[in-house]
Amino acid sequence: MAPVPGMPCWVNLMVGDIHVTRAFYAAVLGWTFEPSTLGNGFLTASADGRPVAGIGMSRPGLAPAPEWTPYFAVSDADATTARVQERGATVAVGPVPLGRGRACLAADRDGAAFGYWQGPAPCWALGGDALVRLDLRSPNAFDAAVFYGEVFGWSESGNISVTYENDRIRVRHGEHSALCLRDGGAHAAPDPRLRSRWLVTFAVDDVERAMVTALSAGGSRPRPPAEPWTPQGFSRTLLDPDGALFTLVHRGP
Repeated sequence: MAPVPGMPCWVNLMVGDIHVTRAFYAAVLGWTFEPSTLGNGFLTASADGRPVAGIGMSRPGLAPAPEWTPYFAVSDADATTARVQERGATVAVGPVPLGRGRACLAADRDGAAFGYWQGPAPCWALGGDALVRLDLRSPNAFDAAVFYGEVFGWSESGNISVTYENDRIRVRHGEHSALCLRDGGAHAAPDPRLRSRWLVTFAVDDVERAMVTALSAGGSRPRPPAEPWTPQGFSRTLLDPDGALFTLVHRGP
């Protein structure tokens, strides 16, 4: 289906060993996998029969450190690329044709990686299925909100609102919270949780059990392992076998 322009529509992870990654997330999150329409070397992960994420094989020697990357829906990838470059950010790849659409991979002015996608996408939305939160940690959340708002035309849509709540900037589509931007990121912090980057949070029925499963399946915990408390209880931040950072929270309404 056609995703909402300007809103996140997908998350993707590029890895060195797709078989190891597939086994890890199947064990920790209960995902199932099938070949993607993007071609060989790409898999679509599903939760309860619904597509939730993509995993692809990196080219040896050409890929940066693995990290979960959000993709935003756009109606014109070429025009979006021009807006990204006009605002001093970097377009690393694309637009390139992939399956039935066109994709770009970019980095904002503080180095946080993100992508954008022109074309149909799986029926997916934040807040449902596995991914429950998408947060940007940035040195200046207000500047970042202006950047992404101008690039993706948030102010041009009557259904997208941007508000400041509890020391963070929240972006909604209608009544649905789509993402948050918050201060605290650093350009080159040694701790991956503190670098300027997009952070993904997945929901599970039992955080402690999922954490034990992750550690036994080749994952690890970043040091120091300080965890934020959430309305659902508590969270655990982990690294998968390739070093990609993600957070687990209890599944809730």
